[in-house]
Amino acid sequence: MVAIRVALVEQRDSSYDILIGSGLVHQLDTILAQYCPAAVYALISDSQVGKLYGQSIAQQVSGVGCQVELLTFPAGEWNKTRDTWASLSDRMLAAHLGRDCAVIALGGGVVNDVAGFVAATYLRGVPLVQVPTSLLAMIDSSIGGKTGVDVPAGKNLLGAFHQPRVVVADPELLGSLSSVQLAAGLAEAVKHGVIADAEYFAFLESEYAAIFAKHAPALERVVRRSVEIKAAVVAQDEREKGKRAILNFGHTVGHAIEATSQYEVLHGEAVAIGMVYEGRLAETLGIAAAGTAGRIVAVLERLNLPVARPDASHVDDLIAAMRADKKVRAGEIRLAQPRAIGTAHGDDGHGWTVAVDEATIRQVLVNT
Repeated sequence: MVAIRVALVEQRDSSYDILIGSGLVHQLDTILAQYCPAAVYALISDSQVGKLYGQSIAQQVSGVGCQVELLTFPAGEWNKTRDTWASLSDRMLAAHLGRDCAVIALGGGVVNDVAGFVAATYLRGVPLVQVPTSLLAMIDSSIGGKTGVDVPAGKNLLGAFHQPRVVVADPELLGSLSSVQLAAGLAEAVKHGVIADAEYFAFLESEYAAIFAKHAPALERVVRRSVEIKAAVVAQDEREKGKRAILNFGHTVGHAIEATSQYEVLHGEAVAIGMVYEGRLAETLGIAAAGTAGRIVAVLERLNLPVARPDASHVDDLIAAMRADKKVRAGEIRLAQPRAIGTAHGDDGHGWTVAVDEATIRQVLVNT
């Protein structure tokens, strides 16, 4: 087992460990006793993951004398809504769960976000444990305390920062992951390489076949290195007042693609497309070294990820969605940008995001 500490600078008492190791999920009862003891656990999952792992984990945890309430909701990004949050909260209230309870989020990114938001708001906040079951969740959404739901105006526009007590990342759970979902998670790994580690990016370029074959050493390296990168950034800037914005590379265009597709495009696929266009914008603006976007395209294609916006996505709709992005300031669309593979804009003392005019965005979206 490897333990990576998220040593938060702003709120040190909220620092926590990310545990990585094969078979850890079978030790969850012991881990909970150490990191997050509670009188009762609300085990929140979606309909797919709950069917695979929910009952067995509930039995394991309850077997040591803890009460467990298994709560599931229909799978899919389109169910990451206020209605789902309200339903889960109401079911916890109906079960008379008090402030001595804790929430266990068992699932992928949607479950991480929704269950986290429930924990952040239930009785004004109860402890949270993240047990991610997808690659994207292990290396991204379970880390950093961002929770929330989507609304008609945009993605993740309602939510709260609520750090977990512990994150339990068990690569064995990735065995049931489809190749499509594995690729979607790898988009976030590519992002980590682009913004922080050229050597890691090169590893993804060269070892993509071993990763897709779920070769344990290759897959475990992906999980560990990505977790290290995200944990280090989050520790410095818990509430995204500065450097944490670099983790949004690819996400401004990506979130717009998700929203305009009615979430038919997976989050990781949308981020992949977003990185391509945002990388080209960085070159157009003279921020990124020539060839940066080309290397991003090449590695994404090796990882079976899309590199162009869907034919059905209209540029006007994408730009309208970007105007609702959380990074908009004073009406300006702001993007996290790379300077080169392994280095984010801002590492040289400049701002961590760049204001980009709509005409330039439109030009890149239409012509590349």
